[in-house]
Amino acid sequence: MFVAADPGRLRLRTSARAVLGIGLAVAAVAATGLPLTAAIAGGLAALLALFTVADPTVRGQAVTTVLLPVVGLPVLALATALHGRPLARDAAFLAVVFCGVAARRRGPRGNALGIFAFMMFFATQFLHAVPGELPRLAAAVLLALAVAAGVRFGVWRIERRSLPPAAAPAPLSAGRGPAHPATRQAVQAVAACGFALAVGQVVSGERWYWAVGTAWWIFVNTASRGETLVRGFRRILGTVCGIAAGLLIAVPLHGAPAPTAALVAACVFGIFYTAPLSYSWMMFFVTLMAGLLYGLLGVLHPGLLALRLEQTVIGALGAALAVTAVLPVTTHAATDAWIRRALHGVRECAAESARRLAGDPAADPAPRVAELEAVLVGLRMSIAPLLHPLSPLRARKSRARQVMVALDDCARQVRGLAEVAADPDASHDARLTAACLRVEAAVGRLVNPAARPAAEPAAPGAEPHHHPGAERALAHLHGLEAALAGLAAPLYGGARAPLAGA
Repeated sequence: MFVAADPGRLRLRTSARAVLGIGLAVAAVAATGLPLTAAIAGGLAALLALFTVADPTVRGQAVTTVLLPVVGLPVLALATALHGRPLARDAAFLAVVFCGVAARRRGPRGNALGIFAFMMFFATQFLHAVPGELPRLAAAVLLALAVAAGVRFGVWRIERRSLPPAAAPAPLSAGRGPAHPATRQAVQAVAACGFALAVGQVVSGERWYWAVGTAWWIFVNTASRGETLVRGFRRILGTVCGIAAGLLIAVPLHGAPAPTAALVAACVFGIFYTAPLSYSWMMFFVTLMAGLLYGLLGVLHPGLLALRLEQTVIGALGAALAVTAVLPVTTHAATDAWIRRALHGVRECAAESARRLAGDPAADPAPRVAELEAVLVGLRMSIAPLLHPLSPLRARKSRARQVMVALDDCARQVRGLAEVAADPDASHDARLTAACLRVEAAVGRLVNPAARPAAEPAAPGAEPHHHPGAERALAHLHGLEAALAGLAAPLYGGARAPLAGA
């Protein structure tokens, strides 16, 4: 985990910047004389601003950051106003859950704003905030967001040009309104959080919000039943390990300020550093940090950590029941959508490269390659449940692995093809046109195997230009043909589509 590849040390720099930004935000809040609860609220706001804002451009990130308090402060005011009114508070919380998830249809900005709104409501429950504390909490949130923004956009800007754009959710449905994937998932999230809220309150009238938080976060960045179930398992695993660490580290500290602050900073670093790679590790650091904060508040004891685990299990169970019984989407449906997007991406990369090699200066395959890489990231997330070590579906696991290997090979070949196409000396070769046509035909057969096979392209009538660039491009196209041919067996070798039923 901690020795995994980190191109450009991006994860390292992002994590270090998060520690700096959150640390300065908390210090600024504390310097104004605001109480500890306000400092915790400010630190959470800064963490969310640095963690969830993921627009593809710096300007977009700045706009989203400005909108965070516009969305979050009214929710904070509502949550504090409903303190002591359980029924109204619970109904409002579920409404925030629905709106927060449904906002994901607006892309990265909607996702960030939805998470921030939910966490502002959650924070008031965590801090047991009453209406009289609202001015101090709001001031802390505004100040912390300003400091975090200053670090992000002024003190320590991190360019992300080398990374592909984030992939949009797989188009499981082209419908609008209730048929939209974000709306469907919002209904599931409300069902899961409603179950977690009801059962969590039976177990504990004071700490029930942990169950709701668990159910909510399991739905972030998931699109299918399998993804949600695996994420729930990983959350429980990370929580168990974090509680064990809390018993060994947080409880003996008894909230001592200096070592607790240092360990919280280490946890913040761990959250940001491990989040792109392992949800379990991220939850380990989140759980340990929560224990340390409870220590600062003077309420930490072993029984509280045990209750944290119980609430986590309740939230994960609620999420599992919701994705199984409420508008379920199978892993196969989600994965099939990603595979189709990947195949179309391969065809577009090949076609754009062919145009460039044919002398069209406006053709640029590089953006298409970046889009394909982003789609493959989404496919890996979708297919992960079938590749999980505990998955009992051995045959489907084998076919899923073959699909992933073949598509990774396709990505390598189109990257090489794009690099050759960028060479201004690579001349047009009739064999390249024929090979590109064969690639398009191969993709067409994979996407629609029932269609009538297209005629093979005619052999070139003219003597080809044996330019080194053309030869390299032809080698990549042949490799691409072979990789696409290797997809036929795992995709359509069985009685059903390969990954069905998960």
